[in-house]
Amino acid sequence: MRRRLHAVVWVALLGGAFAASCLARRDKPFTRITDDDAGPPDAISLEDADVPDVSPDALDLAPHAVLGIDPPHGPFAGGTLVMIRGNGFDSNARVWFGDVPAPRENVTPIDPQRIQVLTPAGAAGAVDVTVQNGDAESTRGTLEGGFTYDRFYASPSSGPTSGGTIITVHGDQTSWDETTEVEIDRMPCVELEVVAQDELTCTTPPSDAGAKVLSVIHEGDREDVLDGFTYGNTDNGFRGGLSGQPLSSTKQLTVLAFDNYEGQAIPGVHVLLGEDATAGQVKSTDKNGVVTFGGDLGEKQTVTLALKCFQPITFYDVPVDHVTAYLDPVLSPACGKLGELPPGGGTPGVGSGITGEVVWPADGEFKRRGWSNVPPPASDTEKYVAYVFRLADSPEARFQLPSTSNSVTLESVGGVGYKFFQSTSPGNFTMYALAGLEDSSKNPRTFSAYAMGVLRGVAVKPGKTAESVYIQVDVPLDHALTLSLEPPTPGPRGPDRIRASVALQIQDQGYAILPGGSVARSLPGSGKFSLVGVPPLVGTLAGTKYVLSARAVSGESETTPLSVIGFFSATSTAQTLNLGGFVPLPVVTTPAPNATWDLRSLVIQQAKDGQRVDLTVARVQAGGGLYEWTLVAPGPREAMTLPDLAALDQDAALPVGSLKVFTSLAHIEGFNYGSLRYRELDTRGWNAYATDTNYTQH
Repeated sequence: MRRRLHAVVWVALLGGAFAASCLARRDKPFTRITDDDAGPPDAISLEDADVPDVSPDALDLAPHAVLGIDPPHGPFAGGTLVMIRGNGFDSNARVWFGDVPAPRENVTPIDPQRIQVLTPAGAAGAVDVTVQNGDAESTRGTLEGGFTYDRFYASPSSGPTSGGTIITVHGDQTSWDETTEVEIDRMPCVELEVVAQDELTCTTPPSDAGAKVLSVIHEGDREDVLDGFTYGNTDNGFRGGLSGQPLSSTKQLTVLAFDNYEGQAIPGVHVLLGEDATAGQVKSTDKNGVVTFGGDLGEKQTVTLALKCFQPITFYDVPVDHVTAYLDPVLSPACGKLGELPPGGGTPGVGSGITGEVVWPADGEFKRRGWSNVPPPASDTEKYVAYVFRLADSPEARFQLPSTSNSVTLESVGGVGYKFFQSTSPGNFTMYALAGLEDSSKNPRTFSAYAMGVLRGVAVKPGKTAESVYIQVDVPLDHALTLSLEPPTPGPRGPDRIRASVALQIQDQGYAILPGGSVARSLPGSGKFSLVGVPPLVGTLAGTKYVLSARAVSGESETTPLSVIGFFSATSTAQTLNLGGFVPLPVVTTPAPNATWDLRSLVIQQAKDGQRVDLTVARVQAGGGLYEWTLVAPGPREAMTLPDLAALDQDAALPVGSLKVFTSLAHIEGFNYGSLRYRELDTRGWNAYATDTNYTQH
């Protein structure tokens, strides 16, 4: 068995020192053969005349040296945020990992002893790390084998403690096959599929919060990547849904049921194949939350899961042999013992944070600098202000100005920049900063952003604070983006206005929301919009892209009926961008508005125009939203036959009373219903969609 560990030992000098420990836990203490019991060396007498001088100045050091890197390893795809420590660095420092230079926009010199760098991509294995000040080769310093590129990595690299995250493991020059295994913290990563010799997919097991070892076992050899996957108290949506081989070829269907809050298997869930509870097959999940159906199942099956105190869900026309359902608990006192709520809501939160400085590009020497790309205040009530943000999950998110307690100002302490702190959950994040002018004398206060910067790869561990995080504000917000679209025709209930938006997509991490990234106007009207205060995609924004969308909405609250077009990407503001037309609004004819509904069928009138519809999702809510039944079907579904939940489990049926039905038609680029994921059941997984709301009685 081969085990690879990453460790670097460096000298502790000048700017302080640190060491990265890569030893796994064991039951007994580690004991070296060279250890003895002779005790510590004699203390040095303070009265001795010849006390040795061990100060840094007394050591014979090269004037330019690389002494250590933290962390000392990361994915071969690059993108690891590291801190290089040494001496003799200046503000023009350049960095190489092996023969690969780090792009200048990813290098932030902090002081003569520290440089923050985002690693470039490289081949798996150890590489030398070299630093040189500008073109002066005499300042070149190298740490041999200073950084190790891991031979494999997981994407996404973090997920909820409940498990269930579907990850892709990418390898560099690997030869993985059907015998290969994947483990996280020595627990199997289940539902493993071999996509290629260098690509695997699997579903993470549950675990406690923290960074865990990612392992791949192939032909009896184990390789470990420390901190390969981080568990946190969040849900990234990359779990659950449909998977596997065509149902017609396997003649077997496996259904798995998990608690969507705790991630634990749910025994006793009633599972129906078909749309008729009396004629279809009905079974219950075992203690592991699993049930299997066999026989001639045809090419497609409708699958319904229901159990008292859990929200039911129905998947229509399932074409594959695995359904993995995550059921939301019903958060009602009636579902708890002695009136208590059922356990749910995830595990208790673990407080973490990020602290560092907002900095500006160096101008030739190390000194505190800032707001060089922001104009001077125009009045006594304006002042320089910067704010730090985490990326949003959706490009449709509206910009919200943080509390003044989170502002970074000229009065903020700092070294080469201005200090910030932000509480957060554990995980791997991309942060961005906006700098500009704020006027607190106005109500509400105003903030005009003039520059921004992005920092990728910020790793936060549970209960810890990621320190020395430097976000460089190097890109002006001085561009304008023009887009055109085909506004929908307003109906009697709406929509009556349209809002166009632009956000910045930072790889697959999320979206940076801009203060001037949204414009609204009434319908009917022109379909041309101009969005100002957009950054060019240079500097720390290199490799990002603009994501554009538009919402046709109803009323000042911008609610249903609504249709959202997007999300379209672009990398230039040089020409007008055409977004085209909207997804047609769903027109529900059964149930009729405000009529009594027998919960037997849902009929949707189909429009001929507009964008393609790939998925239909209906959510039937009862009890003021306490109970919800989700119906999922591929394509533009004209009619859904609803199974009788009471025939499956009387206690799992929706209660009698008022019902609220949300019906959505979704357009998803590259969509395959046979590999549906839970994130594709709501707006975060849709490129465009239309939603309407109906009220009825049951």
